[in-house]
Amino acid sequence: MNRLTVEEFKASEKLPLTVVLDDVRSLYNVGSVFRTCDAFRVERVCLCGITACPPNAEIHKTALGGEDAVDWQFFPTADEAVAALKKEGVFVYSIEQVEGSTKLQRLTTEAGRRYAVVFGNEVKGVHQSVVDASDGCLEIPQFGTKHSLNVANTASIVIWEFARRFMVK
Repeated sequence: MNRLTVEEFKASEKLPLTVVLDDVRSLYNVGSVFRTCDAFRVERVCLCGITACPPNAEIHKTALGGEDAVDWQFFPTADEAVAALKKEGVFVYSIEQVEGSTKLQRLTTEAGRRYAVVFGNEVKGVHQSVVDASDGCLEIPQFGTKHSLNVANTASIVIWEFARRFMVK
C-alpha cells in the first residue's frame, strides 16, 4: 500500500499547508484532523486554546497514529498562532461563513506560497479577532437545511482541496 513509516513521513516533502485548530473541544475531532493531515502530508498542526494536545487516548482513537507523524505546536490562542504564521510569510485563511468570503471552489493558490487554514470551535466557530487577522476567509458551499458541517469533516474537505491543487497530478 506504499505506506510511509513515521520517519519517512517526517523526511518527506509536505503539502505547503498548516492547519490551525481554534478552541476545538472534541478530542475525536482533533484526532480526525490529525488523521486527515497525515493522509495529505500537511506540514503541521497548530493546537490553540482549549484544543487538547497529544499524547491523549481519545485523540489517538481517531488519529490512529497520525498524531505521531504530523508535527504540531501548541499556542495559548489562535491569535498568537496566526501572528507567528504571518511572521513566517504564510497566507492565512479562516474557514468561516462571512461577508466577502471566497467559495472553496474559487480558491486560487500560487506555487511557492505557504498557506494556513484556521478551523474554529464546534459551536462558536473561528474567533472574530482571528477572522480579522486572516488574509481571507474560505467557505464550503452548502445546499441543505443546515449551514454548517462538523469541523473534522470541514477540515477534510478543505485539506483535500489544497492537496488536489498542490500534490495531485
